[in-house]
Amino acid sequence: MKIIIIGSVASGTSVAAKARRNTESAEITLYDKDTDISYAVCGIPYAIAGEIGDFDELTPRDARWFKKRYNVDIHTSHEVLDINHSTKSLKVKNLLTGEIFDDSYDILVFATGATYHRPEVFQGKSFGNVFQVRNINSGKNFKSFLDDKKPKTAIVVGAGYIGLEVAEQLKERGLDVTVLQRGKHPMAHLDWDMSIRIEDEMEKQNVHFLSEEVITETKGEQTLKSVITSKGNVLSADLYILATGVRPNTQLAESIGVKLGETGAIATDTTMETNIEGVYAVGDVAESFHVITGKATYRPLASTANKMGRIAGDAMTGGPLRFQGVLGTGILRFFDLTIAQTGLTEKEAIEEGYEIAVLFNIKPDKPDYMHGKEMVIKAVADKLSHRILGVQIIGPQGVDKRIDVFASTITLGVTAEDLFHMDLAYAPPFSTTKDPVAYTGMALTNALTTAPLITPHDLMELQKNSADITIIDTRAKASYEKKHIPNAINIPLAELREKSSILDKDKLTIVYCNKGVTGNASQNVLRNEGFREVYNLSGGNKNYQEIAKQEKIRGKTQL
Repeated sequence: MKIIIIGSVASGTSVAAKARRNTESAEITLYDKDTDISYAVCGIPYAIAGEIGDFDELTPRDARWFKKRYNVDIHTSHEVLDINHSTKSLKVKNLLTGEIFDDSYDILVFATGATYHRPEVFQGKSFGNVFQVRNINSGKNFKSFLDDKKPKTAIVVGAGYIGLEVAEQLKERGLDVTVLQRGKHPMAHLDWDMSIRIEDEMEKQNVHFLSEEVITETKGEQTLKSVITSKGNVLSADLYILATGVRPNTQLAESIGVKLGETGAIATDTTMETNIEGVYAVGDVAESFHVITGKATYRPLASTANKMGRIAGDAMTGGPLRFQGVLGTGILRFFDLTIAQTGLTEKEAIEEGYEIAVLFNIKPDKPDYMHGKEMVIKAVADKLSHRILGVQIIGPQGVDKRIDVFASTITLGVTAEDLFHMDLAYAPPFSTTKDPVAYTGMALTNALTTAPLITPHDLMELQKNSADITIIDTRAKASYEKKHIPNAINIPLAELREKSSILDKDKLTIVYCNKGVTGNASQNVLRNEGFREVYNLSGGNKNYQEIAKQEKIRGKTQL
């Protein structure tokens, strides 16, 4: 059996390694038009700015290592020009010598990755100060520009993972950084009421953020001097970075009749085989499906690429591994914040037709006496089954541990009740006695059963529509006077039982405290006193004021 793999970064080399572990009889060859293999593409932003000392740390393996370790032949600087699947043959060009030769296969694997999107206004143009983070060579060229030209200003186009990582690294090097985003908020895959917190961090770090703004015109020849945006702004910088996303590199596969899925990436079955028998697709060129919905999704991540490669290598050699889908779990460090997400967002869950409960849980990762710092956890659960559908977390520390716990539990289909009963590790240096994960489960269980929650946005909508409601601030008088929700009356929890008799028990009532705990206690008091419909404001006044601040900045009531 002869296996040909086109592409040798994360997924391609994973196919080869797993196939070889399963069999010694297969002949395995990889072709890649790049010069480096199996490199850590996600580490490139950190090597560009010097946090990682040398690019060699991102390329620990070469073709000779794979040949010695796995008896796999990897040919870099070799481009596959054409494939004839009827004869199972292909034409390959050695980019160093110009030689073109033929090869054949029994099994063919497309690990051709993704093409980095270049905005239309930049297409057909080449500027010496415009960069994209694509591969090791592009990263080295970027770093050389920083070291040699010593730019003072930079414009980053795009506020996704790569855009924010590069913005952070350039700011750390002392550059004045501006980030442009096509949408309203950074990290567009998050819910807006979470991503606004990233904007706070940008302001704190003096990173300029321009939303709903794209470049429509460029000025300059060999060097980009300035750009004009869709809002008519003229911006100039010494350095420009395009971080505008990727598209699956499917052209070669399509040329032999491989079908694409609805996302535009290659459709596969759970063995990673395409519609053509013996032809597989893995990594950023391949479509995934969502663990919860079962629907097609495209989330090009290195972790998924490695997994796909291992599964394909196993399945094609008779192994039992099958792809089980993704939650789209991702994590990012941005200055003092860690930003993470798994599963469905609130918006996605609603679009999928779920009736949901939404919890904002603001809790420290460990006790105050151990220098704990607050995380904001947004959890979404299905009201019918109580299953956790998705979680987003933003905070200075402890986020990575919690998002992995949530990703694990969502994969296993746990309910809100299950979260509370999980036996998580506790010691003061690592957690609070009631871990934020457990508290999320407890609060969501209450919300799904006896103590419903209302989000700040939903409360703002009621206020905008002049709904007949009672809003009770259950904090101390001093806290109320410092900052409170419009039209709220102040009745501290200690006085609530006595003063509840003066309130209308049939009117929709919303209680809140600072972050939600006392609000829940107040909610229980009123429920026990016979109030018909009482909601606790999720995340309390702190969450409300954060969201209200951003709405005021935008000048809108709905972001």
